[in-house]
Amino acid sequence: KKPPFVLLENVDRLLKSPAKQRGRDFGVILACFRDEGYTVEWRVINAAEYGYQQRRRRTFIFAYNKDTKYAETMDNYEADNILSMNGFMAKSFPISKCGPLVETTVLCSDVSNVDRVHLLEDGTEESDNDLLEMTKKFQFCFQTAGYMKDGDVFTTTVEMEPVLLSEIVQKGVDESYYIRADDMASWTYMKGAKKIPRVSASGHEYIFSEGPIAFPDPLNRPARTMLTSEGTKNRSTHVIADPETGRLRLITPVEAERIQGFDDEWTKITLMDGKETQMPDRMRRFCMGNALVVSMVTRMGKILDEIIEEE
Repeated sequence: KKPPFVLLENVDRLLKSPAKQRGRDFGVILACFRDEGYTVEWRVINAAEYGYQQRRRRTFIFAYNKDTKYAETMDNYEADNILSMNGFMAKSFPISKCGPLVETTVLCSDVSNVDRVHLLEDGTEESDNDLLEMTKKFQFCFQTAGYMKDGDVFTTTVEMEPVLLSEIVQKGVDESYYIRADDMASWTYMKGAKKIPRVSASGHEYIFSEGPIAFPDPLNRPARTMLTSEGTKNRSTHVIADPETGRLRLITPVEAERIQGFDDEWTKITLMDGKETQMPDRMRRFCMGNALVVSMVTRMGKILDEIIEEE
């Protein structure tokens, strides 16, 4: 369809996959955008660094067609300016510090650029199918921010300051959220480090091990990434020391909503067979564990509105 603008979201490890050929998958994505006539910006965004109370990292990719007025405007800027000040991501998520630029190319068939990234085995022959050659040969350490135009890639690191979990906790929380004294030992064991001898179905003996998780979760840091298991008794479930009572408790559905940037009580009422029904607390926390930090998308949407108006 060749839309003028494309906005994509993925997990942060996209930039490093697969493990045996770091950066290959993302390099192929950039090469495909290049072939379709798009310029690309990307940013790995930790929600905690932009006013939200959760350490949730996601890769956002913004691409724009070279036939847009926006592309004409951006042609006036160098890569470092786009990444630090005037680009889509920089305007959506201002930065406090920008690291040095690292350059590469996803133009596999351009022999002059091959030596920089070793895309072809001998460094001299052109490829009949450069996406196939990338799949075989390409690897590169993409950093958390970047820009690609005409196959030339510029990437760097950016920094911001986090916001703390303590800023979203509720007062006067119901007793049902507190951990009972007779249940404390199992929570402590579940959250702690452990090494457990196990035997596989084939009879192979091995040691299952896992490191500790903070128990309780510190209020002077952003929340850990919420998972869909948030609504259950699980190793990944958040437990905090209530600021009023000092006792350990689960986070409430409203606190889960605040961590993800939703309005208070957003998940309280659902529609079942056309009727309004109150959603169970467990499912409310499940929904939040399955959500994006919606305020992040809102920030990008506002900048995109401004760009589209100029078209």
